Amino acid sequence: MIAAGPIGGPGGRRRRIAALVLAAGRSRRMGGSNKLLAEIGGRTLVARVARTVLDSGCAPVHVVTGYQRARIEAALAGYPVEWTHNPRFAAGLGASLAVGARGLPGDTDAVLVCLGDMPLIRASHIERLIADFDPIAGRAICVSAHAGRRGHPVLFDRRFVAELGALDGDRGARALLARYADCVSEVEMDDDGVLIDIDDPASLAQIAARA
Repeated sequence: MIAAGPIGGPGGRRRRIAALVLAAGRSRRMGGSNKLLAEIGGRTLVARVARTVLDSGCAPVHVVTGYQRARIEAALAGYPVEWTHNPRFAAGLGASLAVGARGLPGDTDAVLVCLGDMPLIRASHIERLIADFDPIAGRAICVSAHAGRRGHPVLFDRRFVAELGALDGDRGARALLARYADCVSEVEMDDDGVLIDIDDPASLAQIAARA
C-alpha cells in the first residue's frame, strides 16, 4: 500500500509514508496497569491509535513493542501492522524509536512517528502533515502544533532515518528538531488532540470523557 500524498517519490510515484507507533513503555505512573490496554470508547488505547494511523494511509505501519509485548500484540490481533520488538524498552523512548527506525523498509520516503498513548489523534491530523511535507521546499520535518505548542505526530524525511536509528535513552527526537531547525515546518492543527497524551489515571479519565 502507498500512502496518500502528492507525487514526489523516485520515478514520479506517490510517496511511501511509513509509520512507527511507539507502544513499548512501562506506564510507570499508572499504578501498575498498562495504559495502552485501557479501554476508551470500547477499544484499547493502542488499538485506537493504530487504527487512526492505518486510516491515514501510512504503510507499512510498524508497532514497536516492549513492556507486555504479548498483550499489546493480542490487542492488535487482526490489524495489518508490522511488529518490531525492543528488548531494551526500559532504556526509554529514544531506544524504542531507534529500533523502529532501523526496521523500516529501504524504499521509505518519510516516516511518521506517533506515540501510542494519544487517543485524540485523528487521521486528518496525519493527512495534514503529509500534505505539508515537501523536502525540496525546506519542509523535511513536519511537526504537529496547536496554539503555539508542538506536539505529535511528527513526520521525518528519509534522510533522517539513520539518525533516528542512532537514538538511545529517553530523549526521543527532540534533539533532531533543534539540530535541523531550518528543515522544520510547524503544521497548525485545529484542535489540541496533538498535544494530549495519557500519563496517569487522572488524565485517562479526563480523556475518556472527551473521546
